[in-house]
Amino acid sequence: MTFQPEKSVLPEPDADALAVSRELQTLIHAEIAKGGGWISFARYMELALYAPGLGYYSAGSRKLGAAGDFITAPELSPLFGRILARQLAEVLAQGVTDIIELGAGSGALAAVVLEELAALDQLPQRYRILEVSADLRERQQQRLRGRLPQYIDRIEWLDRLPDRLNAVVIGNEVLDALPVHRIRVDRGRVEELGVTAGVQGYAWATRPATGAVAAAAGQLSLPDDYETEINLAAPALVNDLAVRLDHGALLFIDYGFPAREFFHPQRNRGTLMCHYRHHAHDDPFLWPGLQDITAHVDFSAVAQAGAALDLLGYTNQAQFLINGGITGLLAEIPASDITRYAPLAAQAQQLLSPAEMGELFKVIALGRGIATPLSGFSRGDKSHTL
Repeated sequence: MTFQPEKSVLPEPDADALAVSRELQTLIHAEIAKGGGWISFARYMELALYAPGLGYYSAGSRKLGAAGDFITAPELSPLFGRILARQLAEVLAQGVTDIIELGAGSGALAAVVLEELAALDQLPQRYRILEVSADLRERQQQRLRGRLPQYIDRIEWLDRLPDRLNAVVIGNEVLDALPVHRIRVDRGRVEELGVTAGVQGYAWATRPATGAVAAAAGQLSLPDDYETEINLAAPALVNDLAVRLDHGALLFIDYGFPAREFFHPQRNRGTLMCHYRHHAHDDPFLWPGLQDITAHVDFSAVAQAGAALDLLGYTNQAQFLINGGITGLLAEIPASDITRYAPLAAQAQQLLSPAEMGELFKVIALGRGIATPLSGFSRGDKSHTL
């Protein structure tokens, strides 16, 4: 079963980008040959996104904003960062010293969060950024040094997680970009969908699921002719953070569902999605290294992986932002001031609308030593659905 790329509806990459993709494909082909002609989709996705100097997040192509492939909430509006900062301030007020942002993108979120925390007189001792992309790290440094020179001594870039954490850890659209395994149920057997190199490009090829993939699939009771993703990396990351966390919280914002919705019988082809120049499509084999590859998040698995921590709340993004006071921020600008008010109102609509980001995106918080309830989950908490 080979994907035939629907290139006609997508902008064509330039020659330099295609050259990088071809170099990455040489690396992937070598990996497939080393694996006896087959690699898991998780390994393919890992190389496509993170291969040093060649993967989507490791090479130099612009990913975020109007000139990139997609727009995240921090890029869309400062309202998102301001509300998030107010939630972070509540955690910092309980003796938590640091903020750690996982994958800080362009640095837009860090900039707004630090400005808002300064206004609230609740700056962290350190704002630490763990960034795997050298290109994005450089862009973050340029942005933050130019915009916030007065706080640059508080900002630190990490190469790895500290062993012990007294921090609130932010992961905005991080879990969806972690490599996933693909499985299919066929006549009661669980098969893993891997990748092989065909004459006309990459192709799907199945093998019986084994090990942790088979064990995870075995807990799902999926019907026949069902395809989906098994994300082992996201729970592993959450568990690792939980083990390291002495005091503080983990706050993840991403698109996804609780398990009973994620593995709903009608969602029988999974959630795998690719993004290229603001076009969404389902061909992960098109132009490796030049497009983002994502899968929705199973928030039940996230909560289970962090079971050693307290579940502080789980809700959709719209409810989280409303609880945090987004309407109050909008009200700070008179509606009569159309030039300033209209753009913010449009941004708020995208953040809140069920047809945009409001319902699909979820927010989950896990913590240790956080006694005061978090205001972001004060109404509409859906923890019972996990």
